[in-house]
Amino acid sequence: MTWREGSNKRSMTWREGSSKRSSSVSSRRDSDRSSSRISRSEWDTTPTTSTSRFSIGGLTPRKDYKPPRDFPTPRLVSFDYDEMEYRNRNNQEEEEVIGEDRDRLEWEEEQKQLDREWYNIEESSGALDEEHNPFADYTDFVQKKEEELAQKQLKKLTARQEQYNKDNELWETNRMLTSGIVQRREIDLDFEDDSEARVHLLVHDLKPPFLDGRMVFTKQLEAVQSVKDPTSDMSVFSRKGSQLVREKREQIERQKAAKNVVEVAGTALGNIMGIKPSQEVSTEQSTNEMENPKGDSQFASHLKASEAVSIFSRSKTLREQREFLPAFAVREELLRIIRDNQVVVVVGETGSGKTTQLTQYLHEDGYSKYGIIGCTQPRRVAAMSVAKRVSEEMECKLGSTVGYAIRFEDCTSESTVIKYMTDGVMLRESLKESDLDHYSAIIMDEAHERSLQTDVLMGLLRQVLSRRRDIKLIVTSATMNAEKFSLFFGNCPTFTIPGRTFPVELMFSKTPCDDYVDSAVKQVLAIHLGHPAGDILVFMTGQEDIEITCQVIEERLQQLDNPPPLAILPIYSQLPADLQARIFEKTADNARKVIVATNIAETSLTVDGIMYVVDTGYNKLKVFNPKIGMDSLQITPISQANANQRSGRAGRTGAGTCFRLYTEQAYHHEMFMNTIPEIQRTNLANVVLLLKSLGVKNLLDFDFMDPPPQDNILNSMYQLWILGALDNTGELTSLGRRMVEFPLDPSLSKMLIMSEELGCTAEILTIVSMLSVPSVFYRPKERMEQSDAAREKFFVPESDHLTLLHVYTQWKSHGFRDEWCIKHFIHSKAMRKAQEVRSQLMDIMKAEKMEIVSCGTDWDVVRKCICSAYFHQAARVKGIGEYVNCRTGMPCHLHPTSALYGLGYTPDYIVYHELVMTSKEYMQCVTAVDPYWLAEMGPMFYSKEEEVEKELQRKAIATPKRSRIILPGKREPGTPSRRRGFGL
Repeated sequence: MTWREGSNKRSMTWREGSSKRSSSVSSRRDSDRSSSRISRSEWDTTPTTSTSRFSIGGLTPRKDYKPPRDFPTPRLVSFDYDEMEYRNRNNQEEEEVIGEDRDRLEWEEEQKQLDREWYNIEESSGALDEEHNPFADYTDFVQKKEEELAQKQLKKLTARQEQYNKDNELWETNRMLTSGIVQRREIDLDFEDDSEARVHLLVHDLKPPFLDGRMVFTKQLEAVQSVKDPTSDMSVFSRKGSQLVREKREQIERQKAAKNVVEVAGTALGNIMGIKPSQEVSTEQSTNEMENPKGDSQFASHLKASEAVSIFSRSKTLREQREFLPAFAVREELLRIIRDNQVVVVVGETGSGKTTQLTQYLHEDGYSKYGIIGCTQPRRVAAMSVAKRVSEEMECKLGSTVGYAIRFEDCTSESTVIKYMTDGVMLRESLKESDLDHYSAIIMDEAHERSLQTDVLMGLLRQVLSRRRDIKLIVTSATMNAEKFSLFFGNCPTFTIPGRTFPVELMFSKTPCDDYVDSAVKQVLAIHLGHPAGDILVFMTGQEDIEITCQVIEERLQQLDNPPPLAILPIYSQLPADLQARIFEKTADNARKVIVATNIAETSLTVDGIMYVVDTGYNKLKVFNPKIGMDSLQITPISQANANQRSGRAGRTGAGTCFRLYTEQAYHHEMFMNTIPEIQRTNLANVVLLLKSLGVKNLLDFDFMDPPPQDNILNSMYQLWILGALDNTGELTSLGRRMVEFPLDPSLSKMLIMSEELGCTAEILTIVSMLSVPSVFYRPKERMEQSDAAREKFFVPESDHLTLLHVYTQWKSHGFRDEWCIKHFIHSKAMRKAQEVRSQLMDIMKAEKMEIVSCGTDWDVVRKCICSAYFHQAARVKGIGEYVNCRTGMPCHLHPTSALYGLGYTPDYIVYHELVMTSKEYMQCVTAVDPYWLAEMGPMFYSKEEEVEKELQRKAIATPKRSRIILPGKREPGTPSRRRGFGL
């Protein structure tokens, strides 16, 4: 067969085949550059290969051909061809070709190296994160990954090089054809029919009837303004952040890991705190912890009896200390006002004793005979530490007469008469007892904090007071909020406890501080080296700032000659309970302590011996933006009320000093008087579900002290309608009533309930428990690479949720042992907390008569159950590692630490647990889902495009049948009987 004969219409010529192949390669390369994604039909299909000896570019050997001898492998470049071609080229073109040939060889070598790297990768990769800002530690890591990805997408060959390669291939193929080694045969190179058709979803925007035509979803134009003046110095510095933190982060990222085990012991932070490496855990430990899931994750088990530190506390007994408090001087007058009034607002500066003494005064006055005396706190640490202090003053064991209750931890008994709890715990109790019959008196402490639960609880208690005349309510507040609380409760009397225990001197900065971390470190060292004895309390914004502050203080101390000893102790919410409790313990050799804390140390947290407070003037606020449907953490200036609370920490056990790292002008003109109430800046879905379950018909008319924006309430109702918790009239459904029983986010509650229907309750119970605790992955600053490598071993490539399930399952199979957690960079405390949460959720499920069943290894069922709870947070692929929200079109990204990142295959559709905005909009905890599941679970949003196409095709097929020309005298069934013209 000659070359000309092979170019007929029925057979594909070499040039046609080559052009198809080259156009295919070019289209793939152009597609890489434009959309950063190769269509599935081009890469996800395995073409049929020839079984013959030779197969080159669609050419197969002739059956009757028998080669007389073995031919060598054809070379890529022939000298004859090269000499013939290069004779017609000038010297400049020769240099270009040589350079291009070198580039081509380098490119081929790079492709081989990439292939080796691909086949050396282990089968699972991805990660989760460990802080509330989940990706704070990965800034440089993300940038590095994205740069590598962008480099791979660059064009590798020029058009001249591509044409040169085509010429080489043409010459080689022509030689093999003329020599008879191969023959041309037509084959089908279109493999699109063999691959699955991609499913496209149509997105709808349906509104429930109870919205009455109001367009409320994501229609609030702007988020609540979280700063008083966006152009002020403090606002600008808060947006810039700390330069010292950025430099330290870059320095730490450049360091290499040096050790193989992970725990707080051995790290820089652990060395600063003086923590010794833990010893081998005995085999008895795992047995005991399996019997007691709570283990040592409870805060109470780490609290020790307070040891006197200051001169005041060492020289006086607990009874004498109580009598020294300002509240004791007005005890009888205060009790008389409480007896005469149902509601009393008590105003007292920090340190007056209202938190610890009011409950004891009521107990001593006999109120505990008629019920429990409850005291609500805005924070968990405050509830636990105050309960411990009161139990010591009453000389009883914590959990007996005095106890506390927080989410997933109850340290009370039948004999408990004084109970400290968070606001959320009392809200949950109001579900079972709408009138709170077990309580004779309720104290709402630190009401000026205006937490979300506090505002809702005040509205509920206002209704309870109208039904129960025998209950007493005492609201404690800072001075500037007293009148507002009094008006809310019907002009109730206000009682003022005079004076702070000890005076506090305020020291303002003369000039604005552009780096609050560096300024705080300098101020701490100045106090330590130049001021009298006394412990120091530093207020920072978050975990990363706290850790870097501790490290920099230690580093700068080591640069000095024989500095006085200084114990550096951090405290933040995600720090393990045993390390949090260390701030209350006495230091060795009575060394000075410096405690670096978040705003959890502002309220009801008394550390004996604090004489100096360093106030940076900033905190982190969680602000919900209904425009994008997510919460974001923002560093903002504190309010004047916060500043006063912080300064009050210095005057608890002696005269103190507060160093404010901002000017007096900034205090008066750049800070709000009070913090923006949380109810006006966060998601209200949980609150709406709770109020609906309590029988509140019209949420817009509920008694809020500061009503949230109407759009926020209606948006939350819309979210609950999406999940099926509300019906079309806005009333609670049977699913919604079951969801209320679980102290979880509404989406997690629905996931648990749906797991019963799908038969995977055991797996979903574990996943929900792991999502309800801080991240279980521990990433020490000095061993990041090793922790990331250890984390990758647990990755399930299609789901971060299944990765969490894998971690818990492996921990369980190793007997819940701590050394296993240490080896694999897992937070053992967080794992025990997850185990405890799982136990409590299991008790609730049993009470609801839900069976605990397992789906075995059918992970698709688990992913479908996850999809049923998060279908409203679905995203479709757009590019490499980039997605857009299916409903809003907002871009969102896979983080490089996710198990789905860098798979080679990017799922078309995913759902995510939450969206966190840092440098980009990153999705946290992602799972790949089938688009059919989205259409099935969320029919109000999605429908399959092929269903619409089938309907159109059915109509298109039916239409020509009715207009077809038929023979005279005959008619189709279903057509009217009328005379037809011949041929018409």
